Amino acid sequence: MASSSGTSSGSSLIQNSGSEENLQALMDQRKRKRMISNRESARRSRMRKQKHLDDLMAQVSQLRKENHQIITGINITTQRYLSVEAANSILRVQISELSNRLESLNEIIGSLNSNNGVFGDSSTFNEPAADSFLNPWNMAYLNQPIMASAEMFHY
Repeated sequence: MASSSGTSSGSSLIQNSGSEENLQALMDQRKRKRMISNRESARRSRMRKQKHLDDLMAQVSQLRKENHQIITGINITTQRYLSVEAANSILRVQISELSNRLESLNEIIGSLNSNNGVFGDSSTFNEPAADSFLNPWNMAYLNQPIMASAEMFHY
């Protein structure tokens, strides 16, 4: 019986070793499969990461372009504003000068009206007196009314 149990244990060892080899082969196959799957997953992850990076670079490029356009628009608007502001400053000075001239002319007319009675009751130059020093030759252009306003002075 010893030989029979030895044979049986020998065949059991062969079966165990065959079973272990099959198990090892199965584990190796699963390991290779998992390794291939992990490589594919890593490749897909790198591709997604590269696509995301490319998308971000395109967005950066687009935003830089928009930023440049906005800065250009701001610079143009600033130049126009400064130009308009300079023109307004000139106009304000001209208004002040013309207002002062008009005030002086109105004072002169008022003074002449009150002191000399040259212009009578009227505040225009429609009918100057015959002996007036303003109308020594009675020229025709003096017969038209003179407007004492800022419209008189054009620069």
